[in-house]
Amino acid sequence: MTHDEPQVAGLLLAAGGGRRLGGRPKALLEHRGRPLVEHAAAVLRTAGCTRVHVVLGAQADAVRERADLGGYVLVDNPRWEQGMGGSLRAGLDSLTGTGVRAALVCLVDQPGIGPEAVGRVLAACEGEDSLVSAAYDGVRGHPVLFGAAHWAGVAKAATGDRGARAYLKEHAGAITLVECADVARPYDIDTKADLVHLE
Repeated sequence: MTHDEPQVAGLLLAAGGGRRLGGRPKALLEHRGRPLVEHAAAVLRTAGCTRVHVVLGAQADAVRERADLGGYVLVDNPRWEQGMGGSLRAGLDSLTGTGVRAALVCLVDQPGIGPEAVGRVLAACEGEDSLVSAAYDGVRGHPVLFGAAHWAGVAKAATGDRGARAYLKEHAGAITLVECADVARPYDIDTKADLVHLE
C-alpha cells in the first residue's frame, strides 16, 4: 500500500450540535487545549489513515475558523439537525469515487478512544467486504470500519440518530470484533456531567 493510494479512509462524524450540552457543538469542546475535532482527526491520522474526511454541521464556520483542520477533507452536512444518520451518509458519499476500499468511522465525542484502538480496527481490514468493529469486553462499540461493498446498505439504513446501528444489527454475523478495552475507554461526551472526561 502506498501513501498515494490509501486503502482505508478515516471518516470523522463531527456535526452534532450538543443539544444535551446546552447547544455547544461537540467539535468545539476543548480537550488538551485544542478543539475536540482537531484531536479526533489527528487520532485517525496517527492510527494510519492518510486520507481523513471530517463531516461538519453545527457552527461549521466557527469550527473551520477555530480548529486547525488543514490536510483533512471537510464535508458539510447542512441537515445535521436530522441526526447522525445524515452525517454518515454525507461522509460515505464524499468518499465515493476516491478509490478507497473501506471507511473507518469515528465519533468526535469519544476522546477516550485513541490511535491504538483505531489502529487495531484498521489492521483487521481485509478489503471491500470488511465489516470490523472495536469491542469493549465483548460489546460492540466504536470505531467501526465499513468496506466499500457495505456503503450503499449503510447509507440506506442510516436514518435519524441511528447511524449504522440497524445495518450492524442485521449483519452481526459478518462483523469482526477487535477487543480494545485494554487500550481505550469508549465513553461519550453527551451531557454536562460528561465534561469531566475532557482535559
